[in-house]
Amino acid sequence: MGGHFSQGADDAQAILPKDRLKPVGRDASDDTVDCPTCQGTGRIPRGQENKLVAVIPCTDQRLRPRHTKLYVSLSVGLCLLLSVLVLFFLFPRSVTLSDLGVQSSYVVFTKTAVNITAHNTLNITNDNFALVEASDFAVQVFYIDTVVGKASSANVTNILPRSEKQYTFQVLISLTDSGLNDYCRSSTQPVHILFFKLQLSMTVYYLAHYEQLSLETFEYLDCAANSTIPHVFDAGQGGLSH
Repeated sequence: MGGHFSQGADDAQAILPKDRLKPVGRDASDDTVDCPTCQGTGRIPRGQENKLVAVIPCTDQRLRPRHTKLYVSLSVGLCLLLSVLVLFFLFPRSVTLSDLGVQSSYVVFTKTAVNITAHNTLNITNDNFALVEASDFAVQVFYIDTVVGKASSANVTNILPRSEKQYTFQVLISLTDSGLNDYCRSSTQPVHILFFKLQLSMTVYYLAHYEQLSLETFEYLDCAANSTIPHVFDAGQGGLSH
């Protein structure tokens, strides 16, 4: 037992110098001060307030911050709200093409062909909350299965967010078939209407990615006279509309 007492005394000497081994209590001398982190229930050597760390019980109120659940719930809710908003505004939506028909057409007769210059209008709809850049537009005109006209354009237009924009393009249709030439030049025919199939393609860039759009539509033209009356072929109703 004496050995244990001697070991305890040695530990006390290791903690405090010999000249500070004085009785410690609530009325201690000037060599010790109240422990700043022990709620006044302990004493530490003066001058070592910033060097010693006190052990705080788990039941101490300082380890239980107030409104912790409220702060955590608000943070989680705010993060979820921001995520939903980002997904809502940045989620890719569709960009669509629709044909608005022929605006005008001009016919020129040559010795071997009938050339029709048609001006068509295309509607581009942007459902995104971002700007859409349209480029690399191309169109092919078919009479039955024969390509009779082509046109292309590298730079098309920009479409603002949540908006529509019309794009007018010009395509030259050249009819070199002898039968079509006779039909268009005939003065005995009361009507000189020809139906054409158009295949259109366009590249759009939005929200950091490219997308290829395509559209197949039909139109009719008078191959014997000029026309400045806008019209569109309504395939759904199987008729012509102006």
